[in-house]
Amino acid sequence: MTDRHISATGPAPADCQVELADMPVEFTAFCEMNRPRYLSYARVWFREPGEAAEVVRCALHALARVWPQVLGSPNAPAAAWEVLRETVAERHSLTDPAGRRPGQADEDLAILHYVVGLATPEIADVVGGDTAGIATRLRHGLRPTD
Repeated sequence: MTDRHISATGPAPADCQVELADMPVEFTAFCEMNRPRYLSYARVWFREPGEAAEVVRCALHALARVWPQVLGSPNAPAAAWEVLRETVAERHSLTDPAGRRPGQADEDLAILHYVVGLATPEIADVVGGDTAGIATRLRHGLRPTD
């Protein structure tokens, strides 16, 4: 089991100010690799592209504040994904308190696969899971309930 609950110590501040230019090269590479996928996920929850981009920016700033803990965790991609999910859920609840709420792991997998268009190995890279487990969860999600 992985530690998927590294908190960014509360929500990112409204201005999301952390100097990302001073972050280690590993963080920069992580952001470059994951920002497009994170943005595609956020666009599902925020109709305005600018709003989705701002949420991802805030999530990456929140991630920067806990980067050493993320790297020290048993599963850094899973810990980073949790920071993104927390940021998306919090910001979405502020803009649409009566609407859909992000937060179900299997729903996230379905969104990443069927809406964003990621293959299971890419989803595994983003959420910190194993490809076979994600494929199984996606297959089970398609089964009708009795």
